[in-house]
Amino acid sequence: MSRLLVIQHDHLSPLGPVADRFVEHGYDLDYHLVVPALRFHTPGVSARFPDFTAFDAVLAMGAPWSTYDRPLIGGWVAPELEQLRRADRAGVPVLGICFGGQLLATAHGGSVAASPRPEIGWADVQSDHEAIVPAGPWFQWHFDRWSLPPGAVELARNAAASQVFVLRRNLAVQFHPELTSAMLAGWLGNGGAVNARNHGIDVDTLVVRTRAVEDEARRRTHGLVDGFLEHVVRA
Repeated sequence: MSRLLVIQHDHLSPLGPVADRFVEHGYDLDYHLVVPALRFHTPGVSARFPDFTAFDAVLAMGAPWSTYDRPLIGGWVAPELEQLRRADRAGVPVLGICFGGQLLATAHGGSVAASPRPEIGWADVQSDHEAIVPAGPWFQWHFDRWSLPPGAVELARNAAASQVFVLRRNLAVQFHPELTSAMLAGWLGNGGAVNARNHGIDVDTLVVRTRAVEDEARRRTHGLVDGFLEHVVRA
């Protein structure tokens, strides 16, 4: 059985349908939590990471912080970036979601900065490779965006940000394919509702729409995982 290392940067980011699909493909999931629940508001923890090269693939999840906010999150970003570079040199495929995708951009020579147009909610993206990035709206919750690293190929975008890139055996996505209604409830109940309203989002409408599109979104997410495995891992 193949082993997938899952880097969960915070306790509010479960994998949802992403995990389900990896399991269906025969992967055994090993979880590593970086910031425990009690340190959510003071995330500058000391963290040691597993050796990424000891796994068949790595999944770097999202987080509510900025990759470049070192005064807040402390020193654990640097060793994670080095692990991502080691995985790349060893040919270990990595899927990075939102914060994880931004880490991939940073690790390989790109950059991350505050976006002039933050995104919260369901948004369409333009895909150049629907076998990897299926068409349809994807859930967004980000205030930063990346600049592509050298050699990366952008696969999807919208007016707000680059949305997907591939670089060797690394695939970065800016949106949240793992989102479910239960996960959204956790985000909203942990300060996200206030944050969303401050950016002009009708939270009740967001919850209703998420419930309405959840099954369809799950199918797209399964397609994304399938595309990662077929076109990035096995390429």
